[in-house]
Amino acid sequence: MADWNKASWRNKDRVQMPDYTDQAALNAVEAQLAKYPPLVFAGEARSLRKQLAAASRGEAFLLQGGDCAESFEQFSADGIRDTFKVMLQMAMVLTYGAKVPVIKVGRMAGQFAKPRSAPTETVNGVELPSYRGDIINELAFTPEARIPNPNKMLEAYTQAAATLNLLRAFSKGGFADIHQVHAWTLGFTETEAAAEYREMANRIADTLDFMKAAGLTAENNAELGSVDFYTSHEALLLEYEEALTRVDSMTGQHIAGSGHFIWIGDRTRQPDGAHVEFCQGVSNPIGLKCGPTTTADDLKVLMSKLNPENEAGRLTLIARFGAGTVGDHLPRLVKAVKEEGANVVWSCDAMHGNTIKSATGYKTRPFDSVLREVQEFFQIHRAEGTIPGGVHFEMTGADVTECTGGVRAVTDEDLSSRYHTACDPRLNASQSLELAFLVSEELAADGRSANRMVG
Repeated sequence: MADWNKASWRNKDRVQMPDYTDQAALNAVEAQLAKYPPLVFAGEARSLRKQLAAASRGEAFLLQGGDCAESFEQFSADGIRDTFKVMLQMAMVLTYGAKVPVIKVGRMAGQFAKPRSAPTETVNGVELPSYRGDIINELAFTPEARIPNPNKMLEAYTQAAATLNLLRAFSKGGFADIHQVHAWTLGFTETEAAAEYREMANRIADTLDFMKAAGLTAENNAELGSVDFYTSHEALLLEYEEALTRVDSMTGQHIAGSGHFIWIGDRTRQPDGAHVEFCQGVSNPIGLKCGPTTTADDLKVLMSKLNPENEAGRLTLIARFGAGTVGDHLPRLVKAVKEEGANVVWSCDAMHGNTIKSATGYKTRPFDSVLREVQEFFQIHRAEGTIPGGVHFEMTGADVTECTGGVRAVTDEDLSSRYHTACDPRLNASQSLELAFLVSEELAADGRSANRMVG
């Protein structure tokens, strides 16, 4: 793009971004980040684009999951391991249902900034700026904590680098052995509450036993002992994104070095806004959140801006409407995509449209609503003859109590016991794996073959 450069977003209207009060400090941080190595590499992003292109054709399926907002305080190696572990389990179950490879993309190593519904919040009559994620300000409700601090970008970079280092070790160092992953899943189905999933788990076990008998083990087949694992986040804080943007020496294209896959949120998808301007110029796979207010005309403009060459794997449309309303919105967007002949991956974010306030005062998401939105997403794609290419969940490997329901039946009264999220409620490990079994049933019902998913 002849008129694009990595700073051209600064000439556009910006929303959901902080106003830093110390310009000199901000400039110093941006200069420092610009010297640092990128967190991810262009070849990795190209590989992910290729895999997402397969998902757009029904030859793969996207699983995207992880934290609502990563925390500096709760950061730990055990936390990374547990979320990675659950995503491996989910991916195995989904692979069995879909009969195609599952692309594993974590909301990790960069998901530090959050859009907010209001610029300020009031507690006991005191009004302060909203908490916007640890990369920007602090959760503590004090005037000092809520001042945007550019130095937090350096802390976010350090944490992201450490996270990626561990993820790469886990994904290639034997932790992802396919037989070990399924042993963890069998442990989940041994509980009486999860007995209904035992039959599928046993069928997967039979398949693995056959492979082992045929000599297909991690010892003699590296692919059974390692996985490709990618990172993603919302590209919200554009000063951070710009500072980590590099030029790919192989292609001469710009690459956002902050994560393999970046997305534009439902609140920042203005066609002439700063976030669209930045994302259209980098070569990473791009996600676009599509909510109830997304119009067909806007979607057509956004698709032409974000994927002017109509390349498969470049653009993922992440639908987020809320259970019971998918039928009101998704068909018209599917029609717009068909009219343009656009190559996209359709993914379902069944979390953000299903947030409610519980009777006990906690923000939560009912498991049944999350499942219902996924089911409606599949039903509409079947009716339209299009491909449901992925799912997007806010989840954690920790045993939190933030979403109600599931086989272990978290109730409103349970929410207070282990409610640890700084922003939105996440599915816990048990709920995430149960959802994978249920989505796997939807995938199996779609009648996918090894090389084509029939809508």
